Amino acid sequence: MAGATGAPPPRILLVDDLQQNLVALEAIVGRGHLQLLTASSGPEALEIVLREDIALALVDVQMPGMDGFELAELMRGNERTRNIPIIFLTAAVGDPSRQFRGYEAGAVDFLSKPFDPFVLRSKVEVFVQLHHQKRRLAEKLSELEEALRLNELFTAVLGHDLRTPLSSVQANAEIVKRLATDERLLAAAARIESSSARMARMISQILELARVRASGFRLAPVRGDLHAACLAIRDEVAATGAADRLEVACLGDTVAEFDPDRMAQLLSNLVGNALQHGADAPVRMTVDGTAPDRVVVSVTNRGRISPQALPMLQSLRGMAVPEHTRGAGLGLGLHIARHIAALHGGDVAAENAGTEEVVFRVTLPRCR
Repeated sequence: MAGATGAPPPRILLVDDLQQNLVALEAIVGRGHLQLLTASSGPEALEIVLREDIALALVDVQMPGMDGFELAELMRGNERTRNIPIIFLTAAVGDPSRQFRGYEAGAVDFLSKPFDPFVLRSKVEVFVQLHHQKRRLAEKLSELEEALRLNELFTAVLGHDLRTPLSSVQANAEIVKRLATDERLLAAAARIESSSARMARMISQILELARVRASGFRLAPVRGDLHAACLAIRDEVAATGAADRLEVACLGDTVAEFDPDRMAQLLSNLVGNALQHGADAPVRMTVDGTAPDRVVVSVTNRGRISPQALPMLQSLRGMAVPEHTRGAGLGLGLHIARHIAALHGGDVAAENAGTEEVVFRVTLPRCR
């Protein structure tokens, strides 16, 4: 009978050059939930396996022309048929060399004639159940892939559509700041501007995460200086009017192999997180190139991650929020940063330093 999803019944291929043997096999193996296909030669069997979805092949070894071993070798050489399980049926009792050749050709089992019908039925049933499980797993995988695709599409569309009204909010907040004279209006406009800027960052991270999950990053690594990359991030921060909040220090040889654009994104995410959640205190970037095989970039800011949340930061999927900033939207940027580091063969780790500081440490190999 067909499965619950309407799939056809498992197909069992019987291959023997003698018609009476095929009739006997059909009588032994035949069940209402199975579909039996027969072939009286190797070439005929090869045509069937190339056309049909076969759960199991019962193949006679001694056939004129193309024997069972040759058929198995041809099946193993084809992408479509190489994973079909084959049970060889042979009249040559106790010949180790033939059994060795059979397993070498791709057999999963060997039965000598005359065989016990109960044993054969039991073996067939095992492979039928395996075939059912394989189908269910393939269906589940297809469903999960489709759900993931729809989720990514929804995330990308939602993030894109949110940008238009958000741009309007930001533009109007800027107009209010320029024209208003009332201190309360100016304060409200500043809050709107700050909140919309945070939302814009979150939307950008959502879109970036959707793109990463859909197609991943493609790195273009070159040999470069991580200290120079950190100085470039400092210049970007200075352009926003926060030059006094980011300090950069360097130790040893800071040259390594990395993708400049992706590394800038990683460092920018970590620095942006530190500036946002660092209680307006200075943020320190330290590039440590004293080790011969790696370079470590540390980003330190004021704050603390709770002991319960800290282990989550060791997972690519778990993102934790410092206690004093919970609900501020932290997470996606760190996820992306760790993904970029992993592609470079490195990692991002977090720890509490003392009682008032949080350190995010990026460890990268010098050569990929």
